[in-house]
Order: sequence, then structure tokens, then C-alpha cells
Amino acid sequence: MYDNKNIVLHELIGLKVKVAGSRDKAQRGISGTVIDETKNTLVVMTNGGTRRIGKRISTFKFIADKKVFTVPGNEIAFRPFERIEKGMKYYRRRHL
Repeated sequence: MYDNKNIVLHELIGLKVKVAGSRDKAQRGISGTVIDETKNTLVVMTNGGTRRIGKRISTFKFIADKKVFTVPGNEIAFRPFERIEKGMKYYRRRHL
């Protein structure tokens, strides 16, 4: 079950996502489904094909369980298998 606090610890592949903000103007507003993830990027399948979005320079809105969660990219800028261990500091800071 996703909530605003534990979204940073969960699997992101398969979630709907929208780039709410980014230092790269070309990436703002991109939306689609997360199909892959690396330490520094999310690969998003959009209507126009796949796009690679930088995590540290972006803010994301994830849609899970019909709820929207806003996540700064630096809170998820880990390898997927490291997120539980290293992401705990962000988990503790997030509010419900």
C-alpha cells in the first residue's frame, strides 16, 4: 500500500508518473509509465516513445492507488535495490 511517507521506499516501475518540475525545461510535463530505473534516471514510456528523465534535477508526481504523491528526485536517487537502506532518512522526514 502506497502512502505519502513510504512512496520513497517502494518499487516505482509500473507506476504512472508526471514530471512536475525540472531544471531541464524540455522534461517538464512529461507523463507516462515508469518502465525502468537506474541510480540517476527514470525511463518513462510516453505516447511518443520512451524518455529518460534525470532524477536529481526533477520533481515527480507518482500516481498509485488513485492517489498522487509528489516526490523530489533527490529522495529517490538511489539504485532500486539500495532505496530501502539509503532512503530511510527521507522516509523519516516525509509527512503523511
